[in-house]
Amino acid sequence: MERTSGTRRTRETGEPGEPGETGETGEPGRRQTSGPETGRAGEADGSGGGRDTEGVERPAGPQGDAGTAGSGGTRDPGGNGDVGGTGDAGGSEGSGGGAVPEGRRPSRRLRRVRRGVLAVVLAVLLPLVAAETALRVAYAGDPAEGTYTRNRDAIWLGHAWVDGRKDDADLAAFARRVRETGIRDLYVHTGPLEHDGTLPKALYPRARWLVEGVHRTLPGVRVQAFLGDVLATESPDGMRLERPATRAAVVRSARQVLDVGYDGVHLDLEPLHSGDRHYLGLLDALRRVTRPRGAQLSVAAHQIDPLPGFHSFWGTVTGHPKWWSQEFFGQVARRVDQIAVMSYDTMQPLQSTYGGYVAQQTALALEVTPPTTDLLMGLPFFHENRFGHWAHAETVPAAVRGVRLGLSRTDADRARFGVALYVDFAATEADWRAYREGWVR
Repeated sequence: MERTSGTRRTRETGEPGEPGETGETGEPGRRQTSGPETGRAGEADGSGGGRDTEGVERPAGPQGDAGTAGSGGTRDPGGNGDVGGTGDAGGSEGSGGGAVPEGRRPSRRLRRVRRGVLAVVLAVLLPLVAAETALRVAYAGDPAEGTYTRNRDAIWLGHAWVDGRKDDADLAAFARRVRETGIRDLYVHTGPLEHDGTLPKALYPRARWLVEGVHRTLPGVRVQAFLGDVLATESPDGMRLERPATRAAVVRSARQVLDVGYDGVHLDLEPLHSGDRHYLGLLDALRRVTRPRGAQLSVAAHQIDPLPGFHSFWGTVTGHPKWWSQEFFGQVARRVDQIAVMSYDTMQPLQSTYGGYVAQQTALALEVTPPTTDLLMGLPFFHENRFGHWAHAETVPAAVRGVRLGLSRTDADRARFGVALYVDFAATEADWRAYREGWVR
């Protein structure tokens, strides 16, 4: 839901919503996610930390110029002898002899500029072509047998489920759709959080109805409160995790939603920079609240550096570091029960390179996620065309195949693994079919 926000705004109502940078209020992933960007994952409604898309709330060659000193002059086509030879400083007037004409100097400089530009272009393009080729190679091959759902999948839901816009008929239809799938957790957009960490109760008047209804119609499925916000890491406005009072307020907000009956807390704060120690401290504090209650603590996570240290390079160039280091990803994964990667909004231009990228991300995440933590890879159940996301490339079939390839090559038998669908209100029948046929079987 990387969407920029830590609070993905939902497309239905323009609320926060990227991990990952949109749609409903505050959902990851595209979120705003990365949700689950964002990254945006926000929207997991919205596109953000918590994006909610419904309703509330990414060699110069040798020179060879004629007429230079020592060149011996040029031959007159008419047979009149050497004209303009630089060895004859006093050539006849009008014959072109002597110094190099002024008009040639700018062209020589222009050639140097062109060669310099070409060198820069090649320096940029060659590594890019190599990287894209590597991703296409990563998309090749066949996934291992048995790399299908472990019945630990999740889906991000929009704010309409808790603000009164959904009713019993909607819940019954949703239950029919997911009953025979691997979905076990619902990340329901309940925020967005205020920048000071508080959560107005007026935002979720129908939360208890939803939790009780899901428990009744979908036994075994858990309902987690999706809380997100935009962080003030790349702009003056947003939540500031460096403030102890803000972190304490987020913890109180978590207690608040658990008191309503939620089975867990799903956090999506974006853009969250790699190495943020205040975020790690917040997770430790939240775990002290959720664990005694037997509740889940889950997060929407940014993507992992495709190359070591790439987030630092990208942050220097663009001001938006986007990725996390693999080390930081592991530090987060060890502090939560579930970590959902906002594996969309990847800037990939083709299905093959996108699928290869997802395979790479799956492998990188598996390498550092402890076996006691559920790892979920995000699937793009939304369709947009903008910088960072092309709907023709980031498809559910490509993502599912990439997930299976990464799982096959790294830890094919891992039990605590799944996919997370982002997001319910933007999904098409084709998305649901691809998920069922490619992953559920």
